Amino acid sequence: MKSGQCPKCGSKEVYAATDMPLKGGPFGSNSIPVSLASMAPLDNYVCVDCGLLESYVADEEKRAEIQRKWTRVTPEEGDPSQ
Repeated sequence: MKSGQCPKCGSKEVYAATDMPLKGGPFGSNSIPVSLASMAPLDNYVCVDCGLLESYVADEEKRAEIQRKWTRVTPEEGDPSQ
């Protein structure tokens, strides 16, 4: 989606909210909790034709914190999506 094309339907009607004013801070409406004391702001991309939404944590430090604190998901053997 970051490329401007929807991976689901192929549409090029993709819009981004990367500069949302309420992205950060303790009450950020466009963020996810990383820990009890930390929030990670999200960049959202939406295909207006099919409605697919993708969210990305743009801040490298928050991604590193997630890597340290969250549980890694290991692909299952035989999973066709891997």
